[in-house]
Amino acid sequence: MESIKEIFKIGNGPSSSHTMAPRRAALDFAARNPQAAGFSVTLYGSLAATGKGHFTDKALESAFQPKPVEIIWNHVTVLKQHPNGMEFRALDSSGQVLDTWLTFSIGGGDISDTGKRTSRHVIYPLNKMARILQFCQEKGLHFWEYVALYEEEDIWDYLEHVWHTMENAIHRGLENEGVLPGPLHLARRAASYYIKAQGYTGSMQRRALAFSYALAVSEENASGSVVVTAPTCGSCGVVPSVMYLNKTCYNFSDKRILRALATAGLIGSLIKSNASISGAEVGCQGEIGSACSMSAAAAVQLFGGSIAQAEYAASMGMEHFLGLTCDPVCGLVQIPCIERNAFAATRAIDANMYALLSDGTHRIHFDTVIEVMKRTGHDLPSLYKETSEGGLAVVSNK
Repeated sequence: MESIKEIFKIGNGPSSSHTMAPRRAALDFAARNPQAAGFSVTLYGSLAATGKGHFTDKALESAFQPKPVEIIWNHVTVLKQHPNGMEFRALDSSGQVLDTWLTFSIGGGDISDTGKRTSRHVIYPLNKMARILQFCQEKGLHFWEYVALYEEEDIWDYLEHVWHTMENAIHRGLENEGVLPGPLHLARRAASYYIKAQGYTGSMQRRALAFSYALAVSEENASGSVVVTAPTCGSCGVVPSVMYLNKTCYNFSDKRILRALATAGLIGSLIKSNASISGAEVGCQGEIGSACSMSAAAAVQLFGGSIAQAEYAASMGMEHFLGLTCDPVCGLVQIPCIERNAFAATRAIDANMYALLSDGTHRIHFDTVIEVMKRTGHDLPSLYKETSEGGLAVVSNK
């Protein structure tokens, strides 16, 4: 598996697959063709179907500026390699093609010319939870210590930057009000939820705060602001919400939060390596389900649970989102995406508590759940995988 830095990427929302990755690919192609007078990009499948709602066109235009770019939206053609295909062309002043490049956005801000996820720089020798769990139990290690064994020394500086970016997104989101961009005219709710939370006490207040923190980050993402993929932009509110709630309510230090983020990153990397975190490939279970799984394991870490309990929490975090479709209304990362972040945060909190009350033993283990998620995602019809052609995206427009 690759570094957990590949799970936590910092950039502008609203989509790691539809905004961050296309911009990254465009910058690479522009740098490769400095002599070009202009560019053309054909977007295929999911990228074309929901790209406008995800600001794909704006991401491409900003990457190629000041040179012009023509964007061709071909949602009918779904390339066999991956649903998120993009074909770049560099043009001279007469419109002749100088260079072409076909590549794919495969989730989490990553690109691949084959459409398949291949580890470019493998640093972890094990890529199954069962083997990592056995190794850590034999060595007496926590999951964060396993991460520290193989990551470079700057991992803690990197995670500190990630954590501060997450916190800043929460702070901004709790202050910003108004309407999110796009045809839905969806009003921001994080600020009002946070204010209303002050009127409650105990577990009700903590739950309301978790909602507000997740909404804050998700609304910042929907507005195109800076967020951290965890593991994607569409699910970026879950991990920050759970971590920030525990920091502020239970006085956990930043050092302990960073260790919890390392655990979350390990869980995300396992899912990414063995299945997918791409909504266009496996539906929203790969995004929200993964974020819930990561948060649940990280929370167990914070509260001093065993690695067996953390593995149990991670299993539950994904298990109860199996089959979740990706059906964004109008192709925007707003409905039902923002609410799903809020509910996944509280589901992670529940999984944490449930696992801590247990001794960590259970029948269906993490590796099995992730394999089932992968198979379920492949069995889902394409209209339920980030095309806005099925589910809530269609029914809500009637």
